[in-house]
Amino acid sequence: MTDKSKKIFFAVTIIVPIVLYCVYYYGMMIKNAPYRFSDLQYIRFEYGLGDSLINKYDSRTGAYQYVTRSGDLKKMNMRLTKDDMLYLHRKAADLGFWNFPAVEAGDTYQGKKLQSPKYLMEFVYKVKSKKVLFDQAYNGDVSLKDANLRLIKEIQTILDEREKHLEK
Repeated sequence: MTDKSKKIFFAVTIIVPIVLYCVYYYGMMIKNAPYRFSDLQYIRFEYGLGDSLINKYDSRTGAYQYVTRSGDLKKMNMRLTKDDMLYLHRKAADLGFWNFPAVEAGDTYQGKKLQSPKYLMEFVYKVKSKKVLFDQAYNGDVSLKDANLRLIKEIQTILDEREKHLEK
């Protein structure tokens, strides 16, 4: 094998795949560019049993209401900090929220009527917005269900921390 053919072989097997991967990777980054933190306007989060999404938070208005363990409806005005919003934006990006299907419904009728928890998560940006309705009885991809549950847990953790901070 000559020196020239070795260089050509090296270029074809190593350099070309790396260049193609970079084009693919940065192409996906540019495609998802409208989901920039600087363009984030607000986050909306709702959840509840069955079709009743009575527990709600809207970061645009700061309106937060939820049902306590004793069954009382508690309403308050609570704003998230810029750091909280940035954390949720990055967590959504890490978990692939932009690629989630819009509706992830489960089988709520298995011989008897079941009321599984449902969650609505919406991130609104200047150009685009992403809304996902997730049913905890979702039977699809396990990793997708896990990613949804992790994002829900992160949002609820941030809301709980802000509420505790306000009560002090």
